[in-house]
Formats: sequence, structure tokens, C-alpha cells
Amino acid sequence: MIRAIKGTRDILPPETAAWNRVENLARQIFAAYNYGEIRTPVFEETQLFARGVGEETDIVSKEMYTFEDRDGASLTLRPEATASVVRAYIQHRLWERPGLTKLYYMGPMFRRERPQKGRYRQFSQIGAEAIGSESPAVDAELLEMLVELLTRAELAGWELRINSIGDSACRPAYLERLRAELAGVREQLCPDCQRRSVTNPLRVLDCKTPADQPIIEKLPRVSEMLCQPCRAHFDALKALLEDRGIPYTVDPRMVRGLDYYTRTTFEFIHGKLGAQNAVLGGGRYDGLSEALGGPKAPGIGFSIGEDRFVLSLAESGVAPPDTALDAYVVWAPEDAAAPRESAASGTAPAGGGAEAAQAAFRGAVFRRASELARELRRAGFTVELQPEPRKLRRGLEQASRQKARYALIVGENEVRQDRYALKHLESGQQREVSRAEIAGALRAPQPA
Repeated sequence: MIRAIKGTRDILPPETAAWNRVENLARQIFAAYNYGEIRTPVFEETQLFARGVGEETDIVSKEMYTFEDRDGASLTLRPEATASVVRAYIQHRLWERPGLTKLYYMGPMFRRERPQKGRYRQFSQIGAEAIGSESPAVDAELLEMLVELLTRAELAGWELRINSIGDSACRPAYLERLRAELAGVREQLCPDCQRRSVTNPLRVLDCKTPADQPIIEKLPRVSEMLCQPCRAHFDALKALLEDRGIPYTVDPRMVRGLDYYTRTTFEFIHGKLGAQNAVLGGGRYDGLSEALGGPKAPGIGFSIGEDRFVLSLAESGVAPPDTALDAYVVWAPEDAAAPRESAASGTAPAGGGAEAAQAAFRGAVFRRASELARELRRAGFTVELQPEPRKLRRGLEQASRQKARYALIVGENEVRQDRYALKHLESGQQREVSRAEIAGALRAPQPA
């Protein structure tokens, strides 16, 4: 038996309904803030991520799925989307369009990480990028949009953490000081932090290993060495968040894991996820376009780990979308005004066999049942049409097993009179309705 690869999974109904709800809600909110959708390839030249994300990051050095194409080119399944979006921004000269370039995306990403709760090797992200301005007002608006998304998704108990990690003017001096401090304590750190202390010292600040925490607490903070423009930018962002009534916590250790980040970094965390508690995160990347060979194009963006976001909603008690059938159309090619046994013992009508079934499909009862199902679906109802002729009793049993709210019964008498039995399956109440009354009856409050 062939199974899904480790770190991947199948997402099945009804769970997919929760995913669709999140994605539809995100599309509505992004559109309200004038973001348009971009769809980039799922694989790119490896150099895009090496140059954009950073050769010494864990993503590039350990986690990417990279392969050689037949022409010898090195290609990589995208581990994140910001580098791809900025590549598209440069390639299509999107800076020539008026105003900010505001784009959002949804889709699969790939990293060979250790699978854990809410984390997979193929995972889905929802994200957005605003490119073309370094104004803190853009940062504040993006965070406001995310608060709107979390609020309308009904995720309670989130916390926004923000920080500034400086820019090319002030961060080099901080990194030099941080490396010097780390050199004296390197042997006391976990193996990952020993490596990072040389290759990517900022990432040491984000370590989750309990034994490292007392050491990390004593390390210098980037906020102590911000240049005046970076400090002014961060102060303006905090004031704008306060004006909007958005609560936040300044976290001087929150640095994010990618080399392209500058100035603003942020995360929304949620306690239901345990130690790996970030639901979404992002930040500013004012030099990424230049690093990829493009023009100066300051930007800010974020990504939501959709797997973890849906998990957070479920563990917070947010009710999943209702996917119950509104109606199951039961049809019988003989008089179905009341349940009764026919001469046939199987699922086919009296006479049995394939010929009898074919005759039933050609008959007036099935045609009318198909018409009613089509009309109700066009009216917005979720409807299942019984797939083959059955005795009425068995059709009603199937409707109950599929948890339909109502069974719409179509038989020869119903077709002749153009009036149909509509049975509420939970209460057992049944009434007769005309064709024109069916939709209204389905919309009416359910009987007690």
C-alpha cells in the first residue's frame, strides 16, 4: 500500500471546509485593502532563495528541496514566497504601475523540517506584500489588516509582538558586538546556537532551548544600537498602532529567521500552539529588491502558516463551517407517497436488473428528481440526488446516514400532482409542498 510521504498529508472533507472559510475570508479582507492576487511558480532557480533568503539561514542550508533539471540548472521547490514575489516585481517592472504594489498569495511551500504539531514538509501559506514605500504608515496598515483578519476569523487570545532590527546603517555594528559577546559563551550554547553564533548570530536570540535562555537574556539588544532613522521609524509605528487601538508588546528578541528582514519585524502568537506558538509573522525587507538585481523598492509583508492557523481556530473552539446537506432527493419509480415494500428485494425497482434500472433513469420520476435537484442547487442549497433507483425506505435510510436535514421525496404520484413530500429527518415531521414552495420550506426555521 502506497502512503503519503512523511511530512505531508491529505486534507479531507469536512476539514477542507475550514480551509476554504479562512481562504475566502482572507480574499475578502485583502481586496478591501486593495491587494491583488499573484500566483508564482512552485519552483524557482535555487539562486533566488540563496541570494534572497540567505545562504546561512536554516532554510537554505538545511531545509530546501533542491534538484538538478535535465539541462543542468539547479531548481528548488519554493520554501517561502516573498523572494518569488519580489522576483516577479522586478521581472515585470511592476514599479512602473502607479501607487504601491500590493499583492497577496496562497499556496504550498516546501521545507524538509522535522514534522510536528501544525508543521509539515509540504505546508500552505497565505501571505501579502506591500512594495514601494518605507513609510511606517504602510507597516501599521498591514498590521491593522491582519488584526481584522484574526478578528473576523474569530481567533481570540492572540498577541502581537513587534521589534526593530535596524538596517544596513546600524545593524553591522550590532552584529559585530553580538558576535564578540557570543564568542565568550559559545561553548555553553546548544549545538544549533554554536553554529549560528558564527553564521547567523541574530538567530541565537530566537532560540527556544530552555538551557540557553539565561545566557541569551544577558546578550546586547539591537534596540540599544538603532540609528536615529530606524528609531524614529519604530517610534512612529508604535504611535500609529496606538492610534488604531491595536495592542502590542515590544519583544527585543524577536528577529525572524531570514536575512532580508530590516527594521520592523512582527509575529502574532497564540497560546494554543505550545512552544511553536507563532500563527503568522513577517517584517520589512527594504533591501531585497536590490539584492536580487532590481531597483530600490522598500517593502513589508507577512505569511500565515495556514495549517497552524486552521489548527488554532479548531483548538480555540471556533465552530467549523456547516457542511450538512440541505436536502437529499429520494426518488422511486413507483408510487412513493408513503413508504411501502415493492416486489424487488434489491436496490432496483420491481423487475430488477440492469434493464429495469435503465428504464427507471429514462422515466418521468428520475427526470423530475433531477430537475428539482438542479433548481435547488442553483438557488444555493447543498443537495444530493439519489444515484440509483431504490425502495423509498432505503432511500430515506441513506438520507439519514448522510446527515441531510430534509429528504425530498419524488414518486409517480408526486410527479403527476406536482406536489412533493418534504421530510425533516431529525424530527420526522413531513409535509406536502408544491414545486414553487420547496425552496422557501428549506429556508424556513426547522421544526422543533
